[in-house]
Amino acid sequence: MKIAISGTYSAGKTSTVMALAHYTGVPRTLARTIREILPETFPGKALSDVAPHEFLQLMLRRHSGRVAQEAALGEHFISDGSSLQEWLYGAGRVIHGMNPNATAGNEGGKVAELSPEMRFFAKVVDQYGHALKQHVKDTYDAYVHLQHELPIAADGHRPMNEAFRATIDTMLLRTLDELEIPYHVVSGSMPERLETIAGIFGLEPVMSPAEAIDLAWNDYGRQDFRMETERAAAA
Repeated sequence: MKIAISGTYSAGKTSTVMALAHYTGVPRTLARTIREILPETFPGKALSDVAPHEFLQLMLRRHSGRVAQEAALGEHFISDGSSLQEWLYGAGRVIHGMNPNATAGNEGGKVAELSPEMRFFAKVVDQYGHALKQHVKDTYDAYVHLQHELPIAADGHRPMNEAFRATIDTMLLRTLDELEIPYHVVSGSMPERLETIAGIFGLEPVMSPAEAIDLAWNDYGRQDFRMETERAAAA
């Protein structure tokens, strides 16, 4: 079974996937994140500074990485999100701006008016959406959607716009309904998440939740969380 763990940023998606892979022994995808792709693609730029045409390249690179990982793992894996995220983060920027931080104080956290460039960006993202939705429909058997119960982590990378996060959440669940992909909404502590998800899919634990969580935090700690500009300078 191919399962995607979805949720907006700061929902604990990555750590849950890491722990779940240890807990069940099911392999997880290891596609690189936008945070990892950005410094080599646009050295010295933060995500908030990326222009619409540049964001399209990031979407494509992220999707390509996912596809390679999915193909390598075959028919049984857990994925940290899916290519729906790439489309949604683009579509969300049509509503909330390329830098959602800048619109967080607006009514509904939205842009007041679309520029000609953003109207064209919206058309391209919509076309990307058709292809990415079809890929996800053909690839995944089921989704687990994590409720965003935690505040946004102010790490300088994630957009600090709750309305943007809510838009992504709503659009994702609506799209899963549209694609008729079964999904389960899960919440709770990390041990509760692990036990609930394993129970839903009949996955047999190979270790305790506590052991899986410890291993996951070791994995998580090996990630490079420096700002894009810091890593570009170091390189």
